[in-house]
Amino acid sequence: MYFDRFDIVEAYFCFFTDYHDGQWSDKYKRLSKIYSYFTPRHSLRMETLSENAREIYDNLITKEG
Repeated sequence: MYFDRFDIVEAYFCFFTDYHDGQWSDKYKRLSKIYSYFTPRHSLRMETLSENAREIYDNLITKEG
């Protein structure tokens, strides 16, 4: 895993999209904040993440428990 801002934002975007707990949750608030500076491509899905972004995404899931 290496530092790439774009991979980090894409991984967090996909994670918060998949794992937020509803409109009033903290994860949903963070997802909304990401939307303020990031416009995802139409084809963005977890399956289309780069290898680095996928590793970041998997680490987020592991931390979530």
